Amino acid sequence: MNNLCFILLCICLSKISSAADTLTSSQNITDGKSLVSPGGVFELGFFSPGISKSRYLGIWYKNIPVKTVVWVANRGTPINDSSGHLLISTTAGSLVLLNKNKTVFWSSNSTKQTQNISPVLQLLDTGNLILRDEKEGANSESYLWQSFDYPSDTLLPGMKLGWDLRTGLNRRLTAWKSPDDPSPGDLTWEMLLHNYPEPAMFKGGKSF
Repeated sequence: MNNLCFILLCICLSKISSAADTLTSSQNITDGKSLVSPGGVFELGFFSPGISKSRYLGIWYKNIPVKTVVWVANRGTPINDSSGHLLISTTAGSLVLLNKNKTVFWSSNSTKQTQNISPVLQLLDTGNLILRDEKEGANSESYLWQSFDYPSDTLLPGMKLGWDLRTGLNRRLTAWKSPDDPSPGDLTWEMLLHNYPEPAMFKGGKSF
C-alpha cells in the first residue's frame, strides 16, 4: 500500500514538473491549454469572467480556488468563441492573439531590434509574462516585451508604475468595468510627473 502511494505521488509530481512555462515560435496556446510558471504560482490561459461567455487571455494565481486574474491581454476585444490562440510572430518579434478567422484581437510590440533572434515566451513565478531571445538565456533580463510594462488592474511585487522617460511608456492601473467585463473602467491609478513622483487616482479623467 505504501509503495502504491509513493508511485502515485511520483506520478503527480512528474505531471506538475512537466507543466510548460515556455512557448517557442513553433508552438501556440489554444483555448483550453495554458502555460504554468516554474513554481506553479501563476497560469496563463483563456478564461471567461463572472457570468460572461466571452473569452479572454489572462494570467491568474494557479492555486487559489477562486480564480484571481492579475493581467488580461485583450481587455477591450473579447473573443466570442473558443477558437482563440496565441502565437509568436517571428517576423515582428511579437505576440499575436488570433481567432479561427485569423482576426487579430491583440498583439504586443517590441521596442528592440528583432532581426536574427529566436523569440520565446515564458511565464515567470513573479507573474510577469516575458518575450525574450532564446539565445540570451533564461536568466537574462533583456526582454523584447514584458507584461509588467502593461499592467491591468493589479500591482504585483516587482512591478513598476509611472513613466519610462526613455521609451515614453506610462505604466498605470485601470480597474475592470465590472466583474464580468475586464475592459478598462473609469478608475485609474498612476504616477504624475512633477519635480518628484506623485501617485494619483482618477475617475472619468478627474482626480479625486
